[in-house]
Amino acid sequence: MNLELRHLRVVCAIAETGSVTKAASALGLAQPALTAQLQRIERTLGGPLFERDRRGARPTALGELVLSRARVLLPAMKGLQDEAARLAGADDALGRYRFGGVNSPILGRLVHRLAAEQPHAQITTYASWSADELAALVAGGRLDFALTGICGDATPPAEFGLSWREVAVDPVLVLLPAAHPMADRDEVGLGDLRHEQWVAAPGDGCFGDCFAAACARAGFTPRKVYETDVRGCMDLVDAGEAVALCQATFRPVAGLVTRRLAGTPLRWRLLLGWHPESPAARVADPVLEDAVAAYTDSLAAHPDYLAWLLRHPEFGARDGGAARATGRVRTA
Repeated sequence: MNLELRHLRVVCAIAETGSVTKAASALGLAQPALTAQLQRIERTLGGPLFERDRRGARPTALGELVLSRARVLLPAMKGLQDEAARLAGADDALGRYRFGGVNSPILGRLVHRLAAEQPHAQITTYASWSADELAALVAGGRLDFALTGICGDATPPAEFGLSWREVAVDPVLVLLPAAHPMADRDEVGLGDLRHEQWVAAPGDGCFGDCFAAACARAGFTPRKVYETDVRGCMDLVDAGEAVALCQATFRPVAGLVTRRLAGTPLRWRLLLGWHPESPAARVADPVLEDAVAAYTDSLAAHPDYLAWLLRHPEFGARDGGAARATGRVRTA
């Protein structure tokens, strides 16, 4: 048997989990199948790679040697594959746009703008709740751009080497049923919602550290948080079972209302990311301009919010079109 990269991944998985059983679960394999594979690897290399007992699996001297090489080879091969994928897309970069994102207020309008400007361009979208997954796919050349949001002053995924630029900054609003006692207010104090149950969509967002910190500053710990998709969130709010945080450009829905949180304790920053060495980098500035324009288009359905933005210029669309892309987030 010839040793392959997949065999090195097996050895690394066993070492990282400290158990053949746990490694099998992590790799999605049956434990007997992984044990048989490990035995074949050990026969190929001429000796046992792990000492195994009831406490788990620990690398032998030979195992440590193999691990030291694998931990160099596997990242190097991953880097080669990522660079090859980016290079392979160089020839048709101007005719192809692959966007990743989910629950974005502008993705549909951005696709519409690009399709109108470039009728022959191939435009595809990919949905993921995870900003890390989107960043990894962009870094690996499988997506051209990631549209994602982050809360407050948090930073986007940094380990993938992407350039990130702000499209817009909005206050986070609360979504209430129209019959809610506070629905007739222009804005609601976060502390006034201390007795509510909450619902959130999965993924990265304000229902992590930012939301918990904002509630702590308001003097309470949030009650139960349901997690479901966007439609499920709206249904729970409509039924009066929960309230939700939402983006300021949330599309109006009959029976539900959005209200500003007093003092804007939570902010949502919409970002566009790309890899600076990818073909997409050559068209990043016009795509960013279209993203900002798509955001501006979305405000037409929210005249009250648009009027509020005119009084609060620190929020809203960023002037990103003329700025140079860097590896860090640029703010207005």
